[in-house]
Amino acid sequence: MRRAAALVALVAAAPGLAAGPAPAQAVNPFVGTLGDFGQLSPAAVAPSGMVQLGPDTDQPNHAGYDFAATRLHGLSHTRAVGVGCGGAGGDLRVLLDFADAPAANGAIIDKSGEQARAGYYRVRYGDGLVAEATATRGAGIIRFTVPRAGAVRLRLDLRPAYSHRISARWDSIRADDLRATLVAGTVCSVGAYRLHTASTILHRGRPMTGAVTLDSSGVAGLTIAAAAGDTIEVRTGLSSVDSAAAAGVRRAELGDRAFDTVATDTLAGWDRELGRIAITAPAEQRALFYTSLFRVMQTPVAIADPDGRFRGSDGQLQQIAPGRQRYASWALWDNYRTQLPLIALIDPARAADIARSLTALYAAGKQRWATPTEPFLTVRTEHAGVALLDFHRKGITGFDATAALAGMLAESPTLARNTPDERIEAAYDDWAVAQLAADLGDTETATRFRAQALAYRADWLAAFDRLGADADVVKARGLYQGTLWQYRWAAVFDLPWLHTTLGPRLRPDLDRFFAENLFNMTNQPDIHVPWLLAWSGDRTATARIVHRYLADSVDHGYTNGGKRPTAWHGRSFALAPQGYADGMDDDAGAMSAWYVWGVLGLYPLVPGQPDYVVGQPTVCRAVIANDYGQAFVIEATSAALDAPILRGRALTGNRIAHSDILAGGTLAFPGSSSADCTGDGA
Repeated sequence: MRRAAALVALVAAAPGLAAGPAPAQAVNPFVGTLGDFGQLSPAAVAPSGMVQLGPDTDQPNHAGYDFAATRLHGLSHTRAVGVGCGGAGGDLRVLLDFADAPAANGAIIDKSGEQARAGYYRVRYGDGLVAEATATRGAGIIRFTVPRAGAVRLRLDLRPAYSHRISARWDSIRADDLRATLVAGTVCSVGAYRLHTASTILHRGRPMTGAVTLDSSGVAGLTIAAAAGDTIEVRTGLSSVDSAAAAGVRRAELGDRAFDTVATDTLAGWDRELGRIAITAPAEQRALFYTSLFRVMQTPVAIADPDGRFRGSDGQLQQIAPGRQRYASWALWDNYRTQLPLIALIDPARAADIARSLTALYAAGKQRWATPTEPFLTVRTEHAGVALLDFHRKGITGFDATAALAGMLAESPTLARNTPDERIEAAYDDWAVAQLAADLGDTETATRFRAQALAYRADWLAAFDRLGADADVVKARGLYQGTLWQYRWAAVFDLPWLHTTLGPRLRPDLDRFFAENLFNMTNQPDIHVPWLLAWSGDRTATARIVHRYLADSVDHGYTNGGKRPTAWHGRSFALAPQGYADGMDDDAGAMSAWYVWGVLGLYPLVPGQPDYVVGQPTVCRAVIANDYGQAFVIEATSAALDAPILRGRALTGNRIAHSDILAGGTLAFPGSSSADCTGDGA
């Protein structure tokens, strides 16, 4: 916490930075919660929090909530963050209603009384009842306020789950010690996770005693005689260890703190984390930026209890050293490209814990998707080796790189290599093996895996060099959620060869890719392609395309399953419940991170190489802090510059090294019409 406070102070002290509202105050958790636009929830959550305590509605949509829904079924404690497949909220759903008028099919939501901010959610529903939620990393509080005197019925339901419930049991049914053990399917119903809960119920601020009754469906219930204005709280801890440990989490993370104190402290925690980047920009852009960064910093999820215990993906009980954390809830195929590199830049201490967590996956028998014994909701772990190489080369060395390399070596023979895209993706993983082996001095492995990685080139020439009639067909030749045009650019680890191979065709083909709207902003396989123009020498072209997708309404022609008969027209990113283009998942911060990078005018084009392609920022000024005590300033200037100026010297080429950012200083850009620098951005 002292380090985070120091970072905020460092950013605030950067010369010329205009004062503005605290970053967390700008966050709008309703962005991306409408329909199939982002697949997000307004749930109360702390940075990297296991607890995502929010509303379950009818229709549930992917995260259990739809902004357009009119009925509330309760508040549940977990959910996945913006990932694919179907979902319907999460574990331990809680609802309070009047005993004389129970909501059989959900209570009517009063949308005018619905609010959300970072770490807090509020809804008025039914006959004037109010539910509020706040959360810490592993615990949460639901506070109900009763508008009139009468008997109210509190219900706690173990049956709901994100994908499907496998088993559930109550370990204790006392009102002051209500414990449960839950097993459910993970995202896309692949694998399973086991979670333990421990709750205590308070009425008028005092713990209730006595047994809670169970109905024929196993739903726990408690009838309470309430006066007007009474509050009833459900205070819950979660743990991957056991239900006694969940009670320990609740005591350690909540203690006797009042609801409002917890909410205030969580908001302050968000300010510390979001304050790692400070921007000067108009209010709407500032709000969308910090809302995006808010989503980036929710995953992966911190699962170690305050005493350091947790269960790994193999279900085995483990312990970490004091001051460290263990992470789970992976969506690496999506976010190794953008989100993890952003964490590496702005929070290297957390990145080191993530690296240790990824390395441990190999020791536990890493699978591409979830195991049957996960500690929390998760999706997939492809390209963990690329992420580890990227961390290592950016100076994040607090993990066992030799053990990571051994795991990557063992994984290579298991990688899918059946289709053109799978062969490119496997080649990227093999390239990461070669690069990490070279860094560690293992020349033989480096040579062998470099040759193995580059063997993909023959297949690339056969599938992608001269495109035919199926070039714009989603899933042609077995491709995963993309076209031959889109996967043509996927081998970012081998860009010099691609440049040489296409030769004079490279720029015309890239121009055609965007002119004919063959680019798909709604999924990950080609989201790096706008930055290829800057990599190849045209920073202005990259800026023009990136800025259009950041701020303008455009035609989106694709879904994951096919090409639309008529393109969907709208913004890719918006400060609205819709939030994202139709069919675009945030995918555990992958797309939100793309937005953040675009605003900053930088992009990690090749995860595994410690540099960034340079475009053009869309804000007047941004200050990036890091754990090394330096502030890196990005600013748009009115000066007539031929190229960006780094610490007083013209930037050579269109890339900047990670080490240059860590060293601090200023990167000045020629002024941009995309950045409104006429005000103070507050």
